[in-house]
Amino acid sequence: MTRVLHVITGLEHGGAERQLALLLRHLPVACEVATLTRTGTLGAEIRRTGVPVHEIGMRGNRDLAALPRLARLIRRGRYDVVHTHLYRACVYGRIAARLAGTARVIATEHSLGDGHIEGRATTRGVRALYRATERLGHATIAVSPTVAARLRGWGVRPGRIAVIPNGIDAAAFAFDAARRAATRRRLGIGPDEPVVGGVGRLVPTKRFDLLIEAAARLDGARLLLVGAGPMRGALERLAHELRVPVVFTGGTSDVAGALAAMDVLAAPSVQETFGLGVLEALAAGLPVRYTACPALDDLPPGEAPGARRLPTDAAVWSAELARALAGDRAGDRDRTRVPPVVARYDIARQAAELARLYLPEPAARGVVPLRERAQDAAT
Repeated sequence: MTRVLHVITGLEHGGAERQLALLLRHLPVACEVATLTRTGTLGAEIRRTGVPVHEIGMRGNRDLAALPRLARLIRRGRYDVVHTHLYRACVYGRIAARLAGTARVIATEHSLGDGHIEGRATTRGVRALYRATERLGHATIAVSPTVAARLRGWGVRPGRIAVIPNGIDAAAFAFDAARRAATRRRLGIGPDEPVVGGVGRLVPTKRFDLLIEAAARLDGARLLLVGAGPMRGALERLAHELRVPVVFTGGTSDVAGALAAMDVLAAPSVQETFGLGVLEALAAGLPVRYTACPALDDLPPGEAPGARRLPTDAAVWSAELARALAGDRAGDRDRTRVPPVVARYDIARQAAELARLYLPEPAARGVVPLRERAQDAAT
C-alpha cells in the first residue's frame, strides 16, 4: 500500500487542519502526519484515530534546524509520497522531501489569497521563496479555480496545477434537533433565541467586525462566533461598545454542534480560497449570507438556493440577516433539505481523486486537469 507523510505547519483547529483530519479518514492509503510546530488539540484527535503524528519542534519561521529533523523523519519512514499543507510546511517540506529522496512530492495550496497568504501580506521575498520551492515538488493542488488562477499569477506553470476542491462529510453536519438543544444549553443560549453564527479564524479579512456592526441593528439576536485568532480582544471590545451579545467558542472540534445551534450562517469574509464553513452550513440546512466563497462563486447559479452573496455594507447585512431570521421564525424552513452543491464536494470523491495524484507518472495524469475542471464548473 502507498505510504504518505502529510506535513503541516501546526494542528490547532483551522480550515486546512480540519480538512486534513477529514481526508485522513477517507484516503485509501497508509498515512502519517508531521507537524512542524505543536501537535495541538486536533493533532491529539488524529492520534486517537490511530494515525501516527510526529512533532518536529520548530520554534519559528527561520528555525533551520527543523529541516534536517524533518528530512531524517522522511528518510527513516521511506514514504512513497510527501504531501505538504500550508506555506511554511510547503517550503520546508518540499526541501526536506527532496533531501530524503522521496519519489513524489505533492502540495495543497489552502490559503493563497489576493495579496496575502495565511492572513499575512505576500511580500516579494515570500513570493520568490514560494516559487523556488514549488519547483521542487511534482504538483500543486489548488482547492478552487480561484486559487489556481492566483498560482498562475505567481508564476506557477499551469501544467503543474491540479484543481481538487476541499471536501465535506455531509452526514456529519446533518441537522439534529437534539444536538441543537444540547449545544444551546452548553453555551447558555435560550431554546428560542435567534442566533446568527460565524465560523472562521478571528482575523481582519474575515470581517467579523462588520458582522457585529450589522447585529447591533437586529432586535434580540445573539451572535455565535466559532474560531480563535488575534482579533478576539478587539471583537469583544467592539461587541461590548455596541451592546451586542456574543458567544465566543474559541477553537472547537464541535463545529457541527455549533451550526445546529445557529439559525443563519454569516460569512462576511472578503478573502477566501474555498469557503469550507459556507458548505458545512449548507449541509446543516442553514440559510447562508456571504461575501466571498469560491466554492459557490466558481459554479453556475442555482446549486445553492439558500445562499446569497452580499456586499461589505453593514446596513445590507443587517437587513438580510433580519429577513433570514424572520423566515426561520415563520417555520417555513426544513433543515433536513440540503442543496445540490453539497453533493458536488463529497469528501469520498475528493479523497479518491487525490489518491490518484499520489500515483507515479504517468498514472497520476488521470487526475482531472485544471482546464477541464474549470470547464466542468462552468457547465
